[in-house]
Amino acid sequence: MANDRKNSSIIVFGAGGRAGRAIAQEALRRGHRAVGVVRDPAKYPGLDALDTGMTVVAGDLTDADSVAAVVSGVSGDVAAVVNAVTPFTAPPETFDDFDADYYVGLVENLSRAAGLRRCRVVEIGLFAMLRTGDVRLFQDEVAFPAFLRPFAVARLRGLNAWADHDADVDWLVLTPPPRLAPDAPSTGRYRLGDDVHDPAATASLSYADLAEAVLDQIDEPTVTRCQAAVYGLP
Repeated sequence: MANDRKNSSIIVFGAGGRAGRAIAQEALRRGHRAVGVVRDPAKYPGLDALDTGMTVVAGDLTDADSVAAVVSGVSGDVAAVVNAVTPFTAPPETFDDFDADYYVGLVENLSRAAGLRRCRVVEIGLFAMLRTGDVRLFQDEVAFPAFLRPFAVARLRGLNAWADHDADVDWLVLTPPPRLAPDAPSTGRYRLGDDVHDPAATASLSYADLAEAVLDQIDEPTVTRCQAAVYGLP
């Protein structure tokens, strides 16, 4: 069913990153209010100048009380909460000590907070979670780097936590290709897939087109309670 709640808010956790910024900009372009959430707004002095109407607030997706305070504190209608958070600003030297339940915790915090506003949750997924044959891409011991596997396992636990959630939680994990084109312009074109990797999909995807796919799935949802790939078109 189409979401015609224009002037509703889109809450974007991780708004300081490339994906989060692009999603907030697309939300504003479509007439939504955009609430950008970062841990420390002082580190992003230009974020609220991306477009008029952008609101930047402090929030920590790993803290249940912080998430609830952000989501409940937004006035008016909330159409969706977006998770575009990355747990590190640069890849660490090793993932051996990465918390295997990190993403499970985020799912719990997001689902509780979204339940307060009865809104959709869209999470930006990890390409390695897509399936190939009977396994997921990260389970291919030849093609996938072994040192990244603990992080991939944590992402899989998070994906499984979404799948195990009650049916009244409206969630979607939207998974882009492994290398988004950082400086590519919007083409207005992309293709949705299921959670099975399509090796023929080799075209690049821009952050702007990823943002368009996210907002399309907020404004006029076509898939729910699943992981869906999003690919660029040549």
